[in-house]
Amino acid sequence: MIKLLILIFLSFPVFGKNLYFTRSGSVSFFSSTLIEDIKAKNDQVTCVLDAESGQASFRIPIRGFTFKNALMQEHFNENYLESEKYPNASFSGFIEGWKDTKFNAIPTPIMISGEMTIHGIKQKIKENGTIQMKNNKIYGNATFNLFVADYGVEIPKIVRENIAKSLSIDIELILKKK
Repeated sequence: MIKLLILIFLSFPVFGKNLYFTRSGSVSFFSSTLIEDIKAKNDQVTCVLDAESGQASFRIPIRGFTFKNALMQEHFNENYLESEKYPNASFSGFIEGWKDTKFNAIPTPIMISGEMTIHGIKQKIKENGTIQMKNNKIYGNATFNLFVADYGVEIPKIVRENIAKSLSIDIELILKKK
C-alpha cells in the first residue's frame, strides 16, 4: 500500500524539477501619515518558484516583522494582525507570460497574479515586479500597495489617524536553485 502511494505521488509532481528557493527573502512595509511614519521589515520570507511553470508561493511569518519601536511591534502582533491566531501571511500564484520571459542580468518587468492571504482573508492580487538571472540566482523585486481594510485588520479609533489606510509593500528575493 505504501509503495502504491509513493508511486502515485511521484507520478503527479506538484512542482517541476527546476525549483528556486529562499528562506531569507525580505518584505517590508511603510505607513505614512501626517502624525507619524511606521516601518517594519521581515527577513524570514520563504519563497519557492517553479522555473518550468512560473508558479510561485510565499510564506511570511507575521512575528518576523521588526519595528524600530518595541511597543509598535507588540501592538502589531497582538492587536492588529493577531499573530497567535494568524501566524503567517501567504501568496500563491504565477508569473504571467512566464514561458516568454527571457532571463538575463538586466531586470525584466513581470506581472504576478494570485491570491494573497493576510489575517485569514484571501484577496486576488495582480502586481508588477522585476525578475533577473545572474550568477545562477533569480532576483525578484516588487513594490505595490495593500489596503489594510481589505484584510479585515481593524485599527482602534484612538490610533486610526496614525496608520495609513494603504501600506507600501516592498519585496526583495534572491532565489537559489534547489
